[in-house]
Amino acid sequence: MAAKVYYEADADPSIIRNRKVAIIGYGSQGHAHALNLKESGVPVVVGLREGSKSKAKAEAAGLTVKTIGEAAKWADVIMLTMPDTEQKQTYETEIKKHMKKGKALAFAHGFNIRFKRIRPSKLIDVIMIAPKGPGHLVRRTYTEGGGVPAIIAVEQDASGQAHALALSYADAIGAARAGVIETTFSEETETDLFGEQAVLCGGVTSLVQAGFETLVEAGYQPEMAYFECLHEVKLIVDLMYEEGIAGMRYSISDTAEYGDVTRGPRVVNAKTKLEMKKILKEIQTGKFAKEWIAESESGRVRFNELRAAGAEHQIEKVGAELRAMMPFLGAGKQKVSDVSGG
Repeated sequence: MAAKVYYEADADPSIIRNRKVAIIGYGSQGHAHALNLKESGVPVVVGLREGSKSKAKAEAAGLTVKTIGEAAKWADVIMLTMPDTEQKQTYETEIKKHMKKGKALAFAHGFNIRFKRIRPSKLIDVIMIAPKGPGHLVRRTYTEGGGVPAIIAVEQDASGQAHALALSYADAIGAARAGVIETTFSEETETDLFGEQAVLCGGVTSLVQAGFETLVEAGYQPEMAYFECLHEVKLIVDLMYEEGIAGMRYSISDTAEYGDVTRGPRVVNAKTKLEMKKILKEIQTGKFAKEWIAESESGRVRFNELRAAGAEHQIEKVGAELRAMMPFLGAGKQKVSDVSGG
């Protein structure tokens, strides 16, 4: 069944303009939500911890900053944009006591609701507004008069107006200019985690590293391996982004296309897909969530070891040297906290 898509004509801008919104956190998504809402005529404040380095940035951008507790008490709609692993404690200690009847708790990613880490009162609305792009893009496209598509979801509709509120919020950050798709917290969370793990991040990085290693181990120059297995990924992905897989194949040479359709399935094959299904099952059952929370709460030892090992891979040293020859690549240095908005 095709997804329902909403646009500006479907949204009522007055709904969110008549609510007071607190954006908790001022990272990639937080800064974009706060600034876009403000410029759309929505009363908004940013909620930050005492001593947060982000306070000066938010105030310099013309935003009002309060402590998290003050912001939650003041607001009608509280949007959580901080990292998944920090949301539960922040909610329990700073926000929960201020969630009175008639208020709404909003998320940019469904992790903490899907895995029942946060259990809101039945008296409030629980909604999601998740742009399908990093915060800097959500902000930039808004200022240019466009927008990044977003998804909305309603987990709890205490007011009877939760859906309209979510759509109005999405419109205010510019998403309705591009298209707003309706989903559920479970669908968003499970597909988002799967995409990150099996394709967008885990799948791509592992494929790139394995290709690089294969060429270097066969005696080819590391620089040539880098260009063929990493640098040119952007060229192909951009074609897919703009025209789909068929459009990308139309744009490449016949030799490349033949190699694509005959050799690609030998690399990503039935065995790979079986492993993908196992990864999806770990997400659906909550196994991944439990593992990640446990890793986070125990000091992230294994995570830090794996991160360090990745940073020390030969492809990083070679890449750094080659990118220094290409100063036009500097735009890629801004960190994106969530590939799909969480």
